[in-house]
Amino acid sequence: MSSNLEKALGFNLEAFNYLYVLCDYETLLKKNITFEQYLEILKKYDIKLLQYRDKISSLEIQKQNLIFLKKNLNIPIIVNDKIELIDYVDGLHLGQEDFSKFHNDKKIAIKLIRAKIKDKLLGLSTHNELEILEANSLELDMIGLGAYRTTATKDISNILGDKLSYLAKISKYPVCAIGGVKVEDTIENVYFNCVGSAILNEN
Repeated sequence: MSSNLEKALGFNLEAFNYLYVLCDYETLLKKNITFEQYLEILKKYDIKLLQYRDKISSLEIQKQNLIFLKKNLNIPIIVNDKIELIDYVDGLHLGQEDFSKFHNDKKIAIKLIRAKIKDKLLGLSTHNELEILEANSLELDMIGLGAYRTTATKDISNILGDKLSYLAKISKYPVCAIGGVKVEDTIENVYFNCVGSAILNEN
């Protein structure tokens, strides 16, 4: 069984904590890290996926940044939230609240999203059993699940800790652990460690 995600990655998945990096452009700017320096940091790790998140730049700047990343990285790149940038990336990641921009019924929302992104990757953030079960009924490629532990970048009330491994088993899609995850974390039943600013702090 070669899934859409496996095709994009170029290898078959096993439940193993592969590295999925969250590139938050605002964090890079705050830390005065250029894209060139960021790429040097990434080279030290065996990264399988990258998600680009940018809440501050114009779409034009985001487009240029994605073109730069695509040119310099040989891995699938996923954009957070901005379906209008789908032509420059390999997939889209959405939060629970992002669906309502398309339709209040998630199943109809997914149909509308799929019509636009076709067979590109689609991920959804989940935080509890109910959201995972709902995600199982949607046409996704993977889910984010968290938060694993507290994080400095986001104010999170829902910390899963060890419960994350148990919840990951419920998902029919590969799970990416999110929120305070470190490169070296070993989390059972989780395919990807989604690491954000932790990768910058180690350098």
